[in-house]
Amino acid sequence: MVEEKPLRVGAENLDLYWPLIKDKRVAFVVNQTSRLGDQHLIDSLHALGLKIERIFAPEHGFRGKADAGEKITDGKDPSTGIPITSLYGKKRKPSKEDLADLDWVIFDIQDVGARFYTFISSMHYVMDACAEYGIPFMVLDRPNPNGHYVDGPVLDPEFSSFVGMHEVPVVHGMTIGEYATMVNEQGWLSYGKKCSLKVIPCENYTHQTPYVLPIKPSPNLPNNRAIYLYPSLCFFEGTEVSIGRGTDKQFQLIGLPGYTKGNHEFVPVAKDGARYPKHQNEICSGYDLTQLTAEEIRAEARLNLSHLINFYQQSPKKEGFFLKSNFFEKLSGGDQLRQQVIQGLTEDEIRKSWEPKLSEYKTMRREYLLYPE
Repeated sequence: MVEEKPLRVGAENLDLYWPLIKDKRVAFVVNQTSRLGDQHLIDSLHALGLKIERIFAPEHGFRGKADAGEKITDGKDPSTGIPITSLYGKKRKPSKEDLADLDWVIFDIQDVGARFYTFISSMHYVMDACAEYGIPFMVLDRPNPNGHYVDGPVLDPEFSSFVGMHEVPVVHGMTIGEYATMVNEQGWLSYGKKCSLKVIPCENYTHQTPYVLPIKPSPNLPNNRAIYLYPSLCFFEGTEVSIGRGTDKQFQLIGLPGYTKGNHEFVPVAKDGARYPKHQNEICSGYDLTQLTAEEIRAEARLNLSHLINFYQQSPKKEGFFLKSNFFEKLSGGDQLRQQVIQGLTEDEIRKSWEPKLSEYKTMRREYLLYPE
């Protein structure tokens, strides 16, 4: 019996990138998932003597504790003294001054494979700045826990936003390094420019490799069950329905005050990562999806629209079901899905409407894969 070789993330392949950066002035786009063994990547490389000029902090901050949508401020890392520049506050794209005198910008953040997970949008803006000011950009690649399938409506460019910038489906099926390559080569940066891109790949990884994340990718994705449910349940963020923010089962509960069809109750309360949860201190009735194993959800390998369809059809107040902010349209990448749910279309009918764009995307995606499907 041949023993399987252990998966190694890009950051662990020091021999591939240390010679390129050891005597250079470097900035990093990182958060709490940027680990090299048991240490934060910044702490490890700083201890090796790397000249780290700046840290760029995305949504949730450098240490990953801020709420979704909470503004991140500039500052200094207390353990190393390295300046921190927020990319989720006053600006989302580094300025010319931020990149002055840099030799490299390195991106190392764990993605979960959904179009509305904002780290790929932050990466776009950093790549855009690097292309504009001639700074090489490096991605230390990490596995995509939802990288084993591709599904969902492809974004309508008219609905482009920070929770959906590119013409890709909800589940894009790429690692962060593959995604960066696609963005660069498809000419999706400003004015069709390209940045000088280097991807440090994972080892012993395929798109069918199950990957249990060693650390939470964001405050409200506490485990792999939540990560597998996230692409399907995130649509509810644009509705009145709670998906468990303010509990310890985030993205594993579905509930609404006054809902009568469920078999579970929960009460969202203020807590770290959810200071003002939807329906705070109210009893929400609905469903507890922790009865499902992570493996069962992963094996479905497709978006599950039944939760959304059923909740709308059974909602006591259909008129206020979708938020007036049109956030649902931003998440779904267009106005079609909302209309289809209101009209009572079945899941199969909705899925058919995703073609041919979904198949066209799958064909295009194959050009940029770094790992076997």
